[in-house]
Amino acid sequence: MNAQKRHRPMHRAPAGQTLLRRFCFVVLLLILAIPTAFAHKASDAYLQVRHDPTGVTVRVDVALRDLDRELVLDQDGNGELTWGEVRRRHAEIQSLIDQNMVWRIQDATRQPCKPGDAEALQLERHSDGRYAVLQRRWTCSAAPAEATLTYRLFAVSDPTHRGVLSWQQAGAQRITVVAPGDAALSLSWHGPAGATSEQGTSDHGWMRIFQDGVHHIWIGVDHVLFLVVLLLPSVLRREAGAWVPAEHWRSALGRVLAVVTAFTVAHSITLGLAVLDEVQPSSRWVESLIALSVLLAALNNLRPLIVASRWRFTFLFGLVHGFGFANALRDIGLAKSELVGPLLLFNLGVEVGQLAIVGALVPLLWWWRRWRGYPSWLLMGGSAVVAAIAAVWLVERVFDLQLLGLGG
Repeated sequence: MNAQKRHRPMHRAPAGQTLLRRFCFVVLLLILAIPTAFAHKASDAYLQVRHDPTGVTVRVDVALRDLDRELVLDQDGNGELTWGEVRRRHAEIQSLIDQNMVWRIQDATRQPCKPGDAEALQLERHSDGRYAVLQRRWTCSAAPAEATLTYRLFAVSDPTHRGVLSWQQAGAQRITVVAPGDAALSLSWHGPAGATSEQGTSDHGWMRIFQDGVHHIWIGVDHVLFLVVLLLPSVLRREAGAWVPAEHWRSALGRVLAVVTAFTVAHSITLGLAVLDEVQPSSRWVESLIALSVLLAALNNLRPLIVASRWRFTFLFGLVHGFGFANALRDIGLAKSELVGPLLLFNLGVEVGQLAIVGALVPLLWWWRRWRGYPSWLLMGGSAVVAAIAAVWLVERVFDLQLLGLGG
């Protein structure tokens, strides 16, 4: 009897502490059950600015799914956008772009350049679906000198939206990320490389790419949930077929480091291969496999088959997640030689964002581990919620369906 008492797996906590733990548990479950509108590739628009001695041409690629959310392009409500439905709304789409991407372009004599008529609407397929392509040219009396962009696209309906802007300056291709509500961004086509405006420098552009890496993992619900369900059992150990709290933090930390390192190394490998165009798997099947990885990781918590070697499982599916991250950079359209810097900065941002999640979650899990409800409520209940969400994603992505408004 005394031996049983000494090895009792869970300890009774004071009532106040138990109440606080339960409150935090409910908050975590609510977070896990958030509508999954951002489970697919984040909402990005692609802006290309080309200048020549007589003017500037601006091309904008905007996802049809974003335009449909804003303007309800699918008028018959059948879940499929036809070319006719999009073409009939060209004027409204162009008006939305003009109102929320405001350009001020000047020539070398500081005279404003004159915008021409918008060109015919086109469609183009990116890695994550179809995009509307809108293009307009500004004519200048002298060589174009500078441009200012005020960007407010989808500021109300999707504050996580970003615009990826690419332009030529001093013979080099440059990119930066703009977001709704940012200060006006200025570009300059004169002066030394890197001089963009009084609002910022090329360093600011590189910093925004790093920030976009952080942003993409934080709003990538499928990536985050994959990581969360792998971390939930890290502060426990299996004993006689049951989960019991880890006694020493070093062993728990070792499991956390093994999972995080495996995920980091794996997705870094495939992110680089995909962005540099060495491997190009189908986006639809990549997204489907990501959903499958989340589902299997959650089911493994419910019925543990892989415990000691969970890092191997993490590495295998981390390779798939890297292809998912790659979509954020692959559609920019830069040459391979120009992608190395953005790739490194974006990946560094992903790692920092990932470490922030781990750093915030693991101490809480360590604090919760002795709560009697951890195995049944937090580990099993949380994993069941994630498994249900991932199952919906998997069906949606494999069969190209839209169920219950989930999956984005």
